[in-house]
Amino acid sequence: MITGVKKSMCTLLAAVTVLTAVLVPAPPKASAASDVTVNLSAEKQVIRGFGGINLPAWIGDLTPAQRDTAFGNGANQLGFSVLRIYVDENKNNWYREVDTAKAAIAKGATVFASPWNPPSDMTETFTRSGESAKRLRYDKYAAYAQHLNDFVTYMKNNGVDLYAISVQNEPDYAHTWTWWTPEEMLKFMKENAGSINCRVIAPESFSYLKNMSDPILNDPQALANMDILGAHTYGTSFSNFPYPLFKQKGAGKELWMTEVYYPNSNNSSANLWPEALEVAYHMHNAMAEADFQAYVWWYIRRQYGPMNEDGTISKRGDSMAQFSKFIRPGYVRVDATKNPDTNVYTSAYKGDNKVVIVAINKGTSAVNQKFVLQNGTASSVSPWVTDASRKVAAGAAINVTNNAFTAQLPAQSVTTFVAALGSGSGSTGTTYEAETGTTLTAAVTETTNSGYNGSGYVNFNAAADAAIQWNSIYCATASSKNVKFRYALESGTRNLDVYVNGTKVISNLAFTATGSWTTWGEKTIQVAMNVGINTLKVVTTGTEGPNIDSITLTLN
Repeated sequence: MITGVKKSMCTLLAAVTVLTAVLVPAPPKASAASDVTVNLSAEKQVIRGFGGINLPAWIGDLTPAQRDTAFGNGANQLGFSVLRIYVDENKNNWYREVDTAKAAIAKGATVFASPWNPPSDMTETFTRSGESAKRLRYDKYAAYAQHLNDFVTYMKNNGVDLYAISVQNEPDYAHTWTWWTPEEMLKFMKENAGSINCRVIAPESFSYLKNMSDPILNDPQALANMDILGAHTYGTSFSNFPYPLFKQKGAGKELWMTEVYYPNSNNSSANLWPEALEVAYHMHNAMAEADFQAYVWWYIRRQYGPMNEDGTISKRGDSMAQFSKFIRPGYVRVDATKNPDTNVYTSAYKGDNKVVIVAINKGTSAVNQKFVLQNGTASSVSPWVTDASRKVAAGAAINVTNNAFTAQLPAQSVTTFVAALGSGSGSTGTTYEAETGTTLTAAVTETTNSGYNGSGYVNFNAAADAAIQWNSIYCATASSKNVKFRYALESGTRNLDVYVNGTKVISNLAFTATGSWTTWGEKTIQVAMNVGINTLKVVTTGTEGPNIDSITLTLN
């Protein structure tokens, strides 16, 4: 990210995006739109959270009261659940990051870190495009990995368990910090990132440029050493938000948007409306088009950020809060009609036995919008509205009839609808498919036998010690979980050992016959899981196991 000078290229790209929106003629007044269908059984990405960076070295630390405003989730609080911190090149300055990070963790937030520069004795100057630039010395890659490890250890010893650490902030826009070419980033990821004792984020391109991340995805060793593909979206057009190669190669990896301000960083712009509504629109696209699991703003407190310099929440902050206060870590995005009307944009999420729908109306007229719930039931929804005059204001409850409700979306507004789901709704629990987001050992994905959900199921392929490991099971609290396996087994009984976070918790769990390979049954167990990310692995104990379609987790 920039320090004092705006990025000229990124500003130009962003300006083009904004001008495109401005130059579209306003539509005629509309009183109704196409229905929004929310399919609670069609699951997308798991949401890790929303937040921003605290950077005491550059703009001063958040005060205790501002930490509460940022990471608390009560009235007049943002409900942020992700904090990004700075890895100073000078170890003597690391203490600056501790207090706010500890306060964020105490309120349930995830903390990750990004460096701008290695220590000065690890860098060298070189000529880039006719100008002097800085890079990591090739003989210092291992030392730099240890430097990152030292930061992880320092924070842990001071009460901050980092969720992840980045290799480099914006390696491809490093006019005032350290440049990395795609080839240099790939070399580090292949040869050195595996020694880092924390989840690794890479490459944090300034504009989600795929030439930085494609080489990592296409190299098995580099990919194995990357846990989170991080990206910044300065000037990135929404048409470039989808990433097919990540969908193809990134099973078991997370996808985070780790920095942005939008639509600009103009002085005193945080409270301009409807400009601040563009923040909600950007977040919608980040969730619904890019499938990002985390959305992280630049400075939390700034005159163009979610928190004003005096510590109060800005209108840009209100737009963010329409997501962050209601879509909590571990919630799952579900399929919903994205654009039911010219200026209306919607996305939907589920978790804690609730459904959350965020609806944005960028038009200058109110819209009567109908919402239809599929594979789930609710009796009423509670709306929360931000517009020109309101700040995440609660509205009157709206009745749900025949799994549908109609609500008015005020002109130039963002509304969040929250509903408790009835028993038997398809939203109870979180489902993790066996064929995606997993590591398979001597097992294969198949589509031969019908009746599976998702894109297939996993066959242990008649192999001893074959395994499926789910790599990213998120728990908001440490608790006992019900784990329901959906499986098929033509005849007999087959056993699996069950491991949670690398420890065997159940031996020889028996799966009895379902009658055929196209008849899917269920088997439920109870296991304890930690707060944050957990792994669950099942391993064959003989020479074969049942075909596994998915697991579904619920509170015990």
